[in-house]
Amino acid sequence: MAVTISPTLPWQVEAWSQVMQMRERFPHAVLLHGPQGVGKTQFAEQLAQALLCEAPLPDGHACGQCLACGWFAQYAHPDYRRVRPESMEDAGAVDDAGAETGKAAKAEKGVSKEIRIEQIRALANFINVSTHRSGRRVVLLYPAEALNAIAANALLKTLEEPPPATVFLMVSHNIDRLLPTIVSRCRKVPLPMPGAAQALAWLQAQGAAEAESWLAEQGGAPLAALAQSQAGSRDAVETLLAHLAKPAADAALKTADQLQKSSPADITAWLQRWLYDVFSVKFSGKIRYYPKHRREIDALAKRADANKLLAVMKSMNERRAIADHPLSPKLFIEDMLLDYSTVFA
Repeated sequence: MAVTISPTLPWQVEAWSQVMQMRERFPHAVLLHGPQGVGKTQFAEQLAQALLCEAPLPDGHACGQCLACGWFAQYAHPDYRRVRPESMEDAGAVDDAGAETGKAAKAEKGVSKEIRIEQIRALANFINVSTHRSGRRVVLLYPAEALNAIAANALLKTLEEPPPATVFLMVSHNIDRLLPTIVSRCRKVPLPMPGAAQALAWLQAQGAAEAESWLAEQGGAPLAALAQSQAGSRDAVETLLAHLAKPAADAALKTADQLQKSSPADITAWLQRWLYDVFSVKFSGKIRYYPKHRREIDALAKRADANKLLAVMKSMNERRAIADHPLSPKLFIEDMLLDYSTVFA
């Protein structure tokens, strides 16, 4: 599959300029970190291509015309490797919005969501032979927090004794989940969330429908919002929100029936965000994800039993872990909605 060269996202132009200042003496490992859904992996792929390009542009971007760029566009460059969990292998070129392109991986049961030791060991032959074009070799690894403990330690050994002409580009949504020793051996480059106005303007320029609602519901992450807007209509989310605004045990079964063809993972995420807003309004008066439903959430926050609210929020974290493959989507959704209704009983 060919790579489409995308322009640097508007909120990452400054970060690109800063990284390009390191081009002549580029560090052996760069850790791009920030919130999920802001375009970190897209940035990393652009950077990887730029480092391999044989005729980079004055601003440091790849030319898109040389032989190296041609190879890169087909994921066939002999000096480039991507390392990511098996569960993401069908997700397309970039993945940061879970996925950044909106093509979230539909992992089959048994497919690993971790980066395993075998994948790190497989890099040995790649990094210990001469480069094909007498330039750099680049390894893109993401998300870095998917490294299991054994793989992380194996990678650490490589970073401690980096091979010549080799650059590791790592992407992390949460560097607190990485080994401190790995973080300390990387040049950290933050890629923060854009401002709301800039993110909304970009979304609207992409032709995203209901851009303002999706952006709020994705916590301000523009690529995540774009992915959701491209995934389909808002019928499912509006059906869920209508039920959440007026919870009732008898209506939970009907709502679950209406939503059974929707993604359980999406529904779980939407409900988690709603619960967060109820909790936040109850204890701080602030709302983040669903400002259009402020009136309903205010009323629910007053009714909510604090202990039950905390218990349901905790149970939602457990459900999130199995939401990709519930045994029965309809029963899974029913159980969530019935549990939710107990908060306001």
